[in-house]
Amino acid sequence: MAKHLILVAGNIGAGKTTLTERIGARFGWWTGYESVADNPYLPDFYADMRAWSFHLQVFFLGHRADQYLKAARDSRSAILDRSIYEDAHIFARALHHMDNLNERDYHAYRQLFDVVVNGLPRPDLLIYLKAPVTVLMDRIRRRARNIETGISAEYLALLDSFYDEWLSVFDLCPVLTIQTDDLDYVNQPQHLELVTQRIQEKLAGKEVMDLKHAGKK
Repeated sequence: MAKHLILVAGNIGAGKTTLTERIGARFGWWTGYESVADNPYLPDFYADMRAWSFHLQVFFLGHRADQYLKAARDSRSAILDRSIYEDAHIFARALHHMDNLNERDYHAYRQLFDVVVNGLPRPDLLIYLKAPVTVLMDRIRRRARNIETGISAEYLALLDSFYDEWLSVFDLCPVLTIQTDDLDYVNQPQHLELVTQRIQEKLAGKEVMDLKHAGKK
């Protein structure tokens, strides 16, 4: 298979990290993950979002740009857990919408974002994982991460609406939408096989339908 850059996008709790791990291991691809445990700004951000939103977004921008460049230099195909585009079109936008990122900082961030992404390689495929907000909330509760305790259904619904708007105009590469509420990549090998098949077909340039339910076309 030719070298590809694949991005996994989706709301909080959609299953991005799990799919990235499984697909990366399946094909021996280079994998990149979101910086959480080693992020120096997250504790301050959750303590005071208005004071630290700009710093956090700039950190993520640099972190993800570095990931893209490392992926481009590696001889293997690469799959990344969350895309750099979501930082601006989903999360920075949400922070601005909720008045946690003021107009001046939001404008400065978007200018920097545009400069950075214009110098990055275009992806070959965006895998968009989608699930109902009720399912996302249940997954977030079950994994019980301390930093996620303040996430509300209203916030997830806001992000969901931003995803819909962003993907309606996204044209950098093909998009494969996968409904994940009844998919279990870990315990159901046939589910992983089904997703893997769709990804391979999409990368080969075939016309592939979005995966709406496990085992169904």
